[in-house]
Amino acid sequence: MGDIRIYIAYVAKGIEIIGIVSIIVGTILALSKFILTRQGINPRSYKVLRQDLGKSILLGLEILVAGDIIGTVVTEATMEKVLVLAVIVLIRTFLSLSIEVEIEGRFPWQKDDSVAK
Repeated sequence: MGDIRIYIAYVAKGIEIIGIVSIIVGTILALSKFILTRQGINPRSYKVLRQDLGKSILLGLEILVAGDIIGTVVTEATMEKVLVLAVIVLIRTFLSLSIEVEIEGRFPWQKDDSVAK
C-alpha cells in the first residue's frame, strides 16, 4: 500500500506541474497574441488580452485544485491537512469565480441573455 501512495503522490505533483505550466503557456500565448496582432488589420484589444489571460488562469487553477485534492487524499488525512485543503479550495474557488465574472460579465448561474434571444 505504501508503494501506491508514493506513485499517487507523484501523480499529484505531476498534475500540479501541469497546472502551473498551463498558466505559464496560456500567459505567453495571450501576450504574444496581443503583442503580435497588427494594429491595422485586427486592432489590439486589452479586453481580449484580459479574457485570454483569465481563461489560462482559470484552467490552471482548476488543475491545481485537482492536484491538491489528490495529494491530500493520498497523505494521512489529519484534520489539519483537511482544513488546509478546504481553505486552499475555497480561495481558489473564489479566485475562479472572480475571474469568471470578469471574463463573462455575469455569474455562472445567471442566464445568458444572448442565448434566449
